[in-house]
Amino acid sequence: MKIVILDGYTENPGDLSWEDLAALGELEVYDRTPAGEIEERMSGAEAVFTNKTPISRHAIENCPSLKYIGVLATGFDVVDIRAAAEAGITVTNVPSYGTDAVAQYTIALLLELCHHVGAHSDSVKAGEWTKSADWCFWNYPLTELSGKTMGIIGFGRIGQKTARIAEALGMEIKVFDAVCRKELETEHCRYADLEELLAVSDVICLHCPLNSGTKGIINCDTIAKMKDGVLIINDSRGPLIVEKDLKEALESGKVAGAAVDVVSEEPVREDNPLMTAPNMIITPHIAWASRESRKRLMDIAVHNLKSFLQGRPENVVSVLRQETV
Repeated sequence: MKIVILDGYTENPGDLSWEDLAALGELEVYDRTPAGEIEERMSGAEAVFTNKTPISRHAIENCPSLKYIGVLATGFDVVDIRAAAEAGITVTNVPSYGTDAVAQYTIALLLELCHHVGAHSDSVKAGEWTKSADWCFWNYPLTELSGKTMGIIGFGRIGQKTARIAEALGMEIKVFDAVCRKELETEHCRYADLEELLAVSDVICLHCPLNSGTKGIINCDTIAKMKDGVLIINDSRGPLIVEKDLKEALESGKVAGAAVDVVSEEPVREDNPLMTAPNMIITPHIAWASRESRKRLMDIAVHNLKSFLQGRPENVVSVLRQETV
């Protein structure tokens, strides 16, 4: 079997091994695949893996040997799932590999907003402490989280893990999700409707999937319902935020600070409104990318292909899942 990886670099920049996939067939690995070369590289392959390289209906229809598409991620919107289903192609994704990493990164972004550790270290190295008339100084407000409320929009595995860490910091948690699972509530973590969550939260974290109901969920109208001085964190999907609205809220002070690991178009464009917004942290979509997380992703991807070859595919995605996730 010919196996092609269209964009393997972000998953494995050299610190992991493809040997387990290579054991399953004739493996071709490309670090990146330009749009004009996707179909050529897929040609003759029975199994194709992609992370962010799009696999369109046209590509699927022009690759008759294709039997399997493995998405090296949880989100699978880069694949035309309907076209794959019509062609009898199995599509799988890799769920849950990054739960711990992304939740940890959420808290890292929050703590950076609260303490600006990196900026203060830079100021010390620039000589500000050496020249200071006092024994300490701070260039930003320092925020204590204990007793404050975190609102989490989306309460799947990552949202739940984030909530547990926030509880350990002494925070109260309000969660909003399309599905209410009361057994997940604790003394300090309760479900709320979106209106209540927006009104009472000191920090709002986005951990929901991107779909027609959540696209642009952070916008001028929802921001207006938030507390003055709220902090907003997004390491889920960029289009959950209307970026020009967030910039305006940061400029007015309605939102005291925001941190995102994802934006509407990636890599980020120079003219993205958030690039010039005050009190704004932007990182390059790396919440998922710890070595431990990537190794877990690779192991599951190999398992997915093995299961498919054995006639019992796992982690299969479908048109229904694409429309409801």
